[in-house]
Amino acid sequence: MITGHTQLFGIIANPVAQVRTPQVLNTIFEQRGLDAILVPMQVDTEALPKAFEAFRGFNNMGGFIVTVPHKTIALHLCDEVSVAAQNIGAVNTIRREENGRLVGDMFDGRGFVRGLAAEGWGPGGRHVLLVGAGGAAAAIGYALAEAGVRSLTIANRTRAKAENLAARIGEFFPAVRVVAGDTNPQGFDMIINSTSLGMRAGDELPFPADLLKSGQLVAEIIMKPERTKIMDIAAERGCHVHEGFHMLTHQAELMVNYMLGQEYGV
Repeated sequence: MITGHTQLFGIIANPVAQVRTPQVLNTIFEQRGLDAILVPMQVDTEALPKAFEAFRGFNNMGGFIVTVPHKTIALHLCDEVSVAAQNIGAVNTIRREENGRLVGDMFDGRGFVRGLAAEGWGPGGRHVLLVGAGGAAAAIGYALAEAGVRSLTIANRTRAKAENLAARIGEFFPAVRVVAGDTNPQGFDMIINSTSLGMRAGDELPFPADLLKSGQLVAEIIMKPERTKIMDIAAERGCHVHEGFHMLTHQAELMVNYMLGQEYGV
């Protein structure tokens, strides 16, 4: 039951109807016996600075999650961010401290790699194609390089963004071959869609499905629908598929601990 003592948390997105974070994090709050609730908040990009300023004044707010399309902009609205978030260029979890300061970190990459490993697809030594170059892609690419992939190719509709991200990740992980490329999935062990393509009916495919080969892994970050069109086609072609919810479930505890100001593992 919500009371006057309930601590408030949120998730901001646009749109927000597809998010699964409230179900996952509210379950964790309940399991821990916490008087806390996380609620969805739909915020337009133009209104994001006003939302952050308002949150600074919410004395009963513990923090909030940031997702599409706000992760990159949110980094610049925080008062402080972790070194990892600064390197990635995005945040997805923000803690509100008692004095109203907003401190951010990024857990998408760690959650994604943990999810792969839990399903027997640890990325170490693999050749990976990452489609997309936004905030989630940056976090995932950073974590994949940190986990020791053999090579990482980044493809994006705007090639300059892919080149920029590849250069940034390559600077931090010189032992990993990180390059910008196209969306041809041939020759890769793992193909990851980090774009929003597939979230809506009628979206184009993020990469040419007819070039997929049996045995490859096709991974998503989209939560809803749970199975996107590209995943269905990949499965039909004999590929392994990895749903987007794994990234959330394997970072949820990290998010909660961070917003509560507790220690969290890697």
